[in-house]
Amino acid sequence: MDATNTATTQTFIGKEARYGARNYRPVPVVVDHARDCLVWDVEGREYIDMMSAYSAVSHGHLHPRVVAAAQRQLERVAVTSRAYHGTTLGPFLEKLCALAGFDRALPMNTGAEAVETAIKCARRWGYRVKGIADGQAEILVARGNFHGRTTTIVGFSSEADYRAGFGPFAPGFAHFDFGDMASVRAATHANTCAVLVEPIQGEAGVIVPPPGFFTELREWCSRNDILLIVDEVQAGLGRTGRWFAFEHEGIRPDALILGKALGGGLLPVSAFLADDRVMDVFNPGSHGSTFGGNALAAAVGLEALQVIEDEDLVARSAAQGAYLLARLREVMAAARPLIRDVRGRGLWAGVDIDPAHATARELVEQLATQGVLSKETHETVIRFAPPLTITRDLIDRAVAAFRRVVLDKRKELRLGSAGVAVMAPDEAMA
Repeated sequence: MDATNTATTQTFIGKEARYGARNYRPVPVVVDHARDCLVWDVEGREYIDMMSAYSAVSHGHLHPRVVAAAQRQLERVAVTSRAYHGTTLGPFLEKLCALAGFDRALPMNTGAEAVETAIKCARRWGYRVKGIADGQAEILVARGNFHGRTTTIVGFSSEADYRAGFGPFAPGFAHFDFGDMASVRAATHANTCAVLVEPIQGEAGVIVPPPGFFTELREWCSRNDILLIVDEVQAGLGRTGRWFAFEHEGIRPDALILGKALGGGLLPVSAFLADDRVMDVFNPGSHGSTFGGNALAAAVGLEALQVIEDEDLVARSAAQGAYLLARLREVMAAARPLIRDVRGRGLWAGVDIDPAHATARELVEQLATQGVLSKETHETVIRFAPPLTITRDLIDRAVAAFRRVVLDKRKELRLGSAGVAVMAPDEAMA
C-alpha cells in the first residue's frame, strides 16, 4: 500500500466522519467498484462480499440484466408519481403477486415503509373487519425483532439502543418471545388484530425458530381471527433456499412484507402483499408514496424477479447455503470455545462468538484484512449472507480466510492462558 493510496482511503473515511451523522460505524474499507460477488476498494484490493448489503444485493453487484432494464427505462421515464398510470407498474405487480400467491401488492420504497404500511393495514382491518373499538387495536411483535428505524417501529423494539432518546412512542404493541407459542397466547387479548413477525430474526443474530412454531402460529391466528403478517424484507426472494421463508413450514400468511432484493441491488423497492379481504381496507387517499411504484423501480423490480426465476437462484441458495453452513460448522469444531454456535438457513448464516474471548467486531475487521467482507450484530454474532450467485470456490476462499482469523485468535487466547505474553506484530519485529 503506497502513501498516495493510504491518503486517498483516509480522505474518504475522513470526509464521511467530518460531514456525516455519526449513526454508523462502518468497517474501514472504502469501496470503489464491484461486480457480482467481488468488491474492490480504492487501493485496488479485492474482497469477497459475504454480506450483499443485508440481502439487497442478492443478485450480485450490477447484474447485467438488471442494469440493462434500468438503462432502458431511464431513457423513457423514471418518476411521475402515482397520479398517473404507467407501463411498468402493472406488469411488475402482476409478476410479484403470481410468485407470492397474493391478490394484490402495494409498492413502497424502503422496508420500513412497507412495515409501516402493514401496521396501518392491520389496524384498519381490526377496526373495519374484526370490529375492534377505534383506537384500541393491538399488534403482537416478537422480542428481538428488527422491522426498521421509524419512530413507530423502534417504539416496539426490545433493543434499548434503538429506543433511547426517541420517545414518546406509539401504543398498540405487545411482545412475545420469538418461537414460543405459550408466550404468544399470554400476550393476546380481545383487541389483538395481528401478529407481525420475521421468519428468521436477522438483526438479533440469525435466530431460526424451533420447528413447528410457524405451523402452530398459523393455526392459532386462524382460530382467533388474527392476521399473520410475515416480514421477509431480508429473508424473502430466495435468501433461505425457498422463494419465501414461510414456505419452509408449508404455511401461508395473511400478508407479506418484501424489500431489499426486490430492487435488484440498484434501487430501494419494497411491497406489502395481501389478499383482497385484507388489502380492501385501503381506499384512494388513505395511503401513498410519491416514489413508491415509480416507473424505474417497477422496471427494475420486474427484471429482478425474472432473474431470480430464470437463473434458478432459489435452488442455488439452498444448495450453496447448505455447503456454507457445513463449512462454517467445520470451523466451529476447530475453534471452540471461541465459536459457540453456527445457525442459519439457505445463504444466511450467523456465527455466534463467545464474548469472553473476542468480539464479533474485531473478528470482522480482521476478516476484512483477509479480503472478506462481513458484518457483526450485537458484538456477538458475525453474519454471512453473500449474493445468491456465489460460487463454491468463493465460499471456500471466504471460509478459509475466516478459519485463519479465528484459529489465529484461538492460538492467541491459548498462549495467553498459558501465561505466555502475546506480542503485537510490531513488537515481535523489534
